[in-house]
Amino acid sequence: MITVDFNRLSIPSGKGKPHYRILDVGCGSGRHACAAYRLENVSVTGTDLCFSDVAEAANRLRFHDQVGEHGSGVWCVNVADIKALPFKDAFFDLVICSEVLEHLQDHKRAVRETVRVLRPGGDLVVSVPRYFPERICWALSPTYRHTPGGHVRIYRRAYLIRLLEKAGTSFHSIHHAHSLHTPYWWLKCLLGPHRENLLPVKLYHRFLTWDIMKRPPWTGFFDRLLNPVLGKSVVVYLKKTGEKSVVHCR
Repeated sequence: MITVDFNRLSIPSGKGKPHYRILDVGCGSGRHACAAYRLENVSVTGTDLCFSDVAEAANRLRFHDQVGEHGSGVWCVNVADIKALPFKDAFFDLVICSEVLEHLQDHKRAVRETVRVLRPGGDLVVSVPRYFPERICWALSPTYRHTPGGHVRIYRRAYLIRLLEKAGTSFHSIHHAHSLHTPYWWLKCLLGPHRENLLPVKLYHRFLTWDIMKRPPWTGFFDRLLNPVLGKSVVVYLKKTGEKSVVHCR
């Protein structure tokens, strides 16, 4: 399930050594790292605090190498804390932070770090659960809210943009994604977040898995139609302010 729309980003393509550096911070199992790796001649780095997630991301990227589903770039993964990233200032051209900030108590420090490692003029893409669908999940289930490692806050759009701009970025566009996933989470919260064996939950999960794998045109149409109202995620696109720097290969 890819949340970031790479078509909204001006990612250069070219031959030779990978010259465009992409960081997927809080990469989880590597869904966005793998999507970025399909781009032509990019250098993709995935990082997460959870070792098992990083290992799964590495396995998925190796699979892309084996089947040839990549853009002839390079990749690496590592275990790191978003609040203390082990990278130089202004190292990356694009930083993706998808569904991460809502889990963090010290989200301001995490935002400062993601902006620090991004070069001036580079792109930052941040996605979090949208306020309206998330608020209903919290209302339906206290367990959903208090699950260890779960969501500790709900973002309003204006607050999220202000938080990111204060760290040294400039907002330029926004969209919503995954409207078909919103009823699934409402259903889970209503019946119990951990009761995944219940038939309605299993059937809806099976439908979502089928949709991700098959991508039929009709579900894509309804997803886009409903996103402005029911989109589960809000996706914000920004650029780091300051003078643009020249990116060199190393």
